[in-house]
Amino acid sequence: MTTVLRAGSRLATAVTILAAAAGCASGGEAASSCAGLVTYDNRGYLPAADMAFTVGERLGTATIVECDDTPNDPGVTIPEGSTGAYTVEGSDPADAIAVGDTPAGATLVKAR
Repeated sequence: MTTVLRAGSRLATAVTILAAAAGCASGGEAASSCAGLVTYDNRGYLPAADMAFTVGERLGTATIVECDDTPNDPGVTIPEGSTGAYTVEGSDPADAIAVGDTPAGATLVKAR
C-alpha cells in the first residue's frame, strides 16, 4: 500500500524549528547544521524541499542522529533515536527515502 504525502511529520516540524534556532558562526557565517540528519544503510539523508512524493514499502529502521547545533541552548538538543525507513516511488534508496513512525507520517529525505 502506498500513500501520497507532502513533507510534514513531527520530524519535519522538529527539523524546521531546529534549523531556525541554529546559531551562526562568528562573522555572521552560517554554522554547519546536523538538524534533521538521519542515516540508513551507511548513508546520511537530510530533509528535502516540501514536495509531493509517494511512500512505498518499508525498508527497515533509520537512525535519527543526535544533534546539538546550539550548545548554549540545551532546550533544542535532538537525542539519537530511530524511525521507520520507506522507499519513495520513482527514487533509488541511495538517493531518497521517506522516514517516519508510519507511512502516513513519513517525511521525504534525500542523500547528502
